[in-house]
Amino acid sequence: MSMIQEFKKVWKTYTIGMIWLLGLLWPLLGIHPDGTLSFEKTFTVWAYLFAGTFICLIVYVLNKSGSLDAVKGPVSKVWENGSAASKTVPLWVWLLAAFVMALLFPQFTGRYQQDVAINVLIYVCLGLGLNIVVGLCGMLDLGYIAFYGIGAYTYALFNTHYGVPFWICLPISAIFALIAACIVGFPTLRMRGDYLAIVTLGFGEIIRLILNNWMSLTNGPNGIMGINRPGMWWISFADGISFEHFWFKKLHLMYYVILGLVILTIIAVNRLNFSRVGRAWEAIREDETAAELMGVNTFILKLLAYAMGGFFAGIAGAFFVARMKFVSPDSFIFYESAMVLCMVVLGGLGSIPGIILGAAALIVFPEVFREFELYRMLAFGAVMVLMMLFRPAGLIPAKRMGTRSDDKE
Repeated sequence: MSMIQEFKKVWKTYTIGMIWLLGLLWPLLGIHPDGTLSFEKTFTVWAYLFAGTFICLIVYVLNKSGSLDAVKGPVSKVWENGSAASKTVPLWVWLLAAFVMALLFPQFTGRYQQDVAINVLIYVCLGLGLNIVVGLCGMLDLGYIAFYGIGAYTYALFNTHYGVPFWICLPISAIFALIAACIVGFPTLRMRGDYLAIVTLGFGEIIRLILNNWMSLTNGPNGIMGINRPGMWWISFADGISFEHFWFKKLHLMYYVILGLVILTIIAVNRLNFSRVGRAWEAIREDETAAELMGVNTFILKLLAYAMGGFFAGIAGAFFVARMKFVSPDSFIFYESAMVLCMVVLGGLGSIPGIILGAAALIVFPEVFREFELYRMLAFGAVMVLMMLFRPAGLIPAKRMGTRSDDKE
């Protein structure tokens, strides 16, 4: 009887949602480029979605009515025992195991898997940089990918025009992105909330348009080609002792380069998080007015957070260009900023493990479901909506996370 009562509460909402989904699918699948209309494919896809969601609805109703208590009890007990057992293992053991698995990954995978892993690690570096701005300091930045582009173009220009190698230009690219973040942040970070988001979005588009239109410097939409990959000197014993230089042409070598950069980024962001500066950033995130009244120099610390985010974006941009050997403004559109922001929100604001998991989820899952290319973005949007409804704090929430006064209002 309780199950029927629970079903009566949700069937209207569920029905309206499925009708809305049918109305959304038909323009996507039923209207063809030649102007013809069809309904069969739309109803087929909708029927599969209806079957899957109806099963989820039945499970939800059974759970709410208490019919699954007999199953949930043993499962939750096993889960609690497993969680307690995992906590007895020291943290350094888990970190060492993850490090060893990351080192051995190229030895047991092919080129395609390594390419996807490199993409994941690039976005992890970007996500960790944006985490400083959004997760720790609480500033919504919608133009973050512009600093990624500045770091990329810095290495491309220095390498193609002056022959500066990757390892020397890597910190230069990061510093240039940091300086650009300071220039952009100085007039904008006095704003808060939605106004800050709109202004950062505008500055991000301005930087992209500059890269696209400054033909004499960036070659405009044609991009820059012939960029060298990282290399290193090696001791050779072929004809006595000599030094030989070789380029990292193989993909697994590039994987190890970005893995090292990501490890350094994780260490740096973790140290910043648990420093006095990190505590001040969190105070600004929770209540900027209260933090200012307590003596925190909010503007300087917000500018520092913005600059540090740009620094790590510049590192990721330099590696991206070195890996692709080509760069153009099309790689730094607003969609990329939105993707990085989704990774941070999906994984958990302020959580380093959460951001790693969020980046892996948003890069790997589209590759797994590549054969359903037409529906990948639809599924992506649905997953984000469900996450915000049922787990708004993210996949792995940060341990230190309060509620902003603006959210309470």
